[in-house]
Amino acid sequence: MEERRGTDLLERDAVGDTLRVDTRGRCAGSRERRRAVTLLVLTLVLPGSAQVAAGSKRLGRLALRVWAGVLCLALVAVLVGLVSRTTLLSVLTSGVVLVLLQGLLLCLAVLWVVLLVDAWRLGRPDRLPAGDRRRLLVLLLVLLLVPGLVGWLGTTVGTARAAMTSVFGTGEAAGAVDGRYNVLLLGGDSGAGRTGLRPDSIQLASVDAQSGRAVLFGFSRETENIRFRPGSVMAGLMPEGWTCGDECLLNALYTWGHDHADRFPAGTPDPGLLATREAVESLTGLDIQYYVMVDLKGFSSLVDAVGGLDIAVQRRTPMGGGSREIFEWIEPGRQHLDGFHALWYARSRTQSTNYERMARQRCVVTALVKQLDPQTVLLNFGDLAAASKGVFSTDIPQDALAGLADVAVKTKQEKITSVNFVPPLIKPWDYDPAVVRSTVAKAIAASEKAPAPRAAAASPAAKSGAATTSSPVKATPTPKASTPAVMERPGSDPDANTEDLAGVCSAG
Repeated sequence: MEERRGTDLLERDAVGDTLRVDTRGRCAGSRERRRAVTLLVLTLVLPGSAQVAAGSKRLGRLALRVWAGVLCLALVAVLVGLVSRTTLLSVLTSGVVLVLLQGLLLCLAVLWVVLLVDAWRLGRPDRLPAGDRRRLLVLLLVLLLVPGLVGWLGTTVGTARAAMTSVFGTGEAAGAVDGRYNVLLLGGDSGAGRTGLRPDSIQLASVDAQSGRAVLFGFSRETENIRFRPGSVMAGLMPEGWTCGDECLLNALYTWGHDHADRFPAGTPDPGLLATREAVESLTGLDIQYYVMVDLKGFSSLVDAVGGLDIAVQRRTPMGGGSREIFEWIEPGRQHLDGFHALWYARSRTQSTNYERMARQRCVVTALVKQLDPQTVLLNFGDLAAASKGVFSTDIPQDALAGLADVAVKTKQEKITSVNFVPPLIKPWDYDPAVVRSTVAKAIAASEKAPAPRAAAASPAAKSGAATTSSPVKATPTPKASTPAVMERPGSDPDANTEDLAGVCSAG
């Protein structure tokens, strides 16, 4: 009996010792696990702190200094932006600064990867159970996504620098004229069956340099009877003006300039563009500082890069026609158009007029501008930069980007006034140039005066889409749209001059 009782006591002591050893093992394993996770999290939050605590103090102190320097630079950038947004944009659009920023981000990404892997090593994963080792490795891989994002930002900065260099040139920035920036916007079309690039969409954006309020003037490509400003290059080449009837249309000046390049002053980079620019300057009475041309042939890739466009289609629009059969229709209603369909929507000619086509192109461009918010640009920057190559051409120098970007931020917050010089506001083939210039001046004056622009009361011009303004703009009376015999151009469809362009579409 005594012997059996002693045996039981020995067995209980052995089990107790085993339990105590197992408990101590579990506690030690829990501490090791917490220590390993803590080192990784510390490296994520404050790179270098894990090394200072448990590894190479020299490496840790170096990393902490780098991290402090990056935070200081970010803080300085925020403060500069709060004081002067233009100054910050000037810095960020500098080619040298972009090279340095790209290098900094890539080096920071590599250093962060090294620190995270070293922190994982310092966590002694070999002392952990197999399950804990796997979980710790998964945590490391997840945390490595953060320096991966930093590295991606570095490559994005490099892409931005390359795109900026390829699109924007060098030279001095042009200052505002009478407090305004006037930029000629051309939509070129070098599609199949066409020789060269012709600007089918011709608009002039006049933007107040201080407030950002903008007025967009649209001109029909069929505008005729253009007389140039005295002293201009084109006035010297065409003293009687571009006045040969139906053969002398506004958009044909671009082709004429390139066909007669030898008649222009030596060193003229783009004779066709100079001819078009001076024509629009004469029509509006405004000095143009810059131009931007978009080739619709490559427009589809740009639309795809932003994920498509939302457009409220008012009229059924055919895809195809002309020399080919209509193979599809873009139906009325709220549509999300990919690049292929958006390009067809902007270019379709069948069963429509040039004025309707102008309205559709304006809708597509407006939708694109509205959807190019900072988030969309950041998330799709690589695709946007790639798509932009060969699509845009401009004479805006890199030195002007900061000032124009600052104005563009203000413009995006304002309602844009739009005036289109088409029937019934004017007859592009028979008009009084003084009416055009006075309408331009009044639209600009109204835009500058109105602190909070509102849509103007409907007028015959506004109802037809000829002039859509955010503030009243009075123009010299023109023949009423209800008189087709007066508005009709010989050989044209009377309804083409009186259609309701405001009902064609809108940016969704």
